[in-house]
Amino acid sequence: MQASFVKNKGNEDQMVRSGQYRVMVVDDSAVIRGLMSRWLSEDPSIQIVGTAGNGEIALNSMARYDPEIIILDIEMPVMDGLTALPKFFEIDPKVKVIMASTLTGRNAEISMRALSMGASDYVSKPTSNREIASSMGFQEELISKVISIAAASRLRNGGEVYKGKVSLVDKQFTQTLTNTGQINKRKFLSGKSSVLAIGSSTGGPQALLSVLKDMGSVDVPIVITQHMPATFTKILAKHLSQSTNLECKEAEEGDELENGKVYLAPGDYHMTIVERAGKKVVSLNQGEPENFCRPSVEPMFRSLMEVYGSEIFAVMLTGMGHDGLEASRKLVEMGGKLIAQDEETSIVWGMPGAVSNAGLCSGVYPLNQIGTIIKEKLMGLAK
Repeated sequence: MQASFVKNKGNEDQMVRSGQYRVMVVDDSAVIRGLMSRWLSEDPSIQIVGTAGNGEIALNSMARYDPEIIILDIEMPVMDGLTALPKFFEIDPKVKVIMASTLTGRNAEISMRALSMGASDYVSKPTSNREIASSMGFQEELISKVISIAAASRLRNGGEVYKGKVSLVDKQFTQTLTNTGQINKRKFLSGKSSVLAIGSSTGGPQALLSVLKDMGSVDVPIVITQHMPATFTKILAKHLSQSTNLECKEAEEGDELENGKVYLAPGDYHMTIVERAGKKVVSLNQGEPENFCRPSVEPMFRSLMEVYGSEIFAVMLTGMGHDGLEASRKLVEMGGKLIAQDEETSIVWGMPGAVSNAGLCSGVYPLNQIGTIIKEKLMGLAK
């Protein structure tokens, strides 16, 4: 394999396998910096080009390290992550940032602000060094998000993804799809839609905000599965309510679906919809993760087909992997409608790419058109 050289910490030239994703870790804990760097370096597709103990040091090191991905802690001395975030984009508008924080309400709020400011995603750090040292789930999540976001960014900017040895984590947890050629689109079927169902993951909070603001009020209930931990889904629901004219809540067991209201699957629970006494209500469970996810889009879509039959309007937004693909096949076969976000505007074109390349969609649209398309289709205005 060809080799290139980059400057690494200490002004030492280090050989880098061609195509590796360049990562900088920024965290005030030397222990966590070391663990993250070691874990990431174990994947052959990733090269740690530098580390920093606070935002100021990281900013001063940008030209030297030239990272593609920055893992950015929130709480640091001298300059915290939220202060440093926009300054990274001023230096390099193409750099991708993954926020890292512990699962507290305050950090969830800050992470949401960071996402609205341009961060691509977040990882939830365990609360102690002992937990982080033994947390295989955190390690896998961190590696998969770095690979997926970096690969998608390169493809979007005309570069090439890493083509060397594929790691186990990469094989199991990431799927960055590109357009396989001409996407075969289904004809939009006529007929009533009685529920709007949305699936999203990496980049989803920003995408959901855009779609719901552009869509405005509709005369059907809206159910959403966004891959997020519990603390974050409650905060996301609050942010969506505050930023749109829609009433959005983290779904609870027994919630009766009402037209125009938004129900967000709570973190660590699958959200399904069932019929009880003639009413359509939320039912939550902690069944096994599907596609490594809980909540997962699959059980939500399956349950909707049981209750609504063909009267489903489904939307697949940005996200890595292919959660929702199998249920989407059955959904469109039953007569439901499905559209997806396009590759250019997705942070990672995994979930929307999977359904698009499978020929399941009646439309594949840029993010800024999806809300309007939904509104028009539900009102019967669009052809």
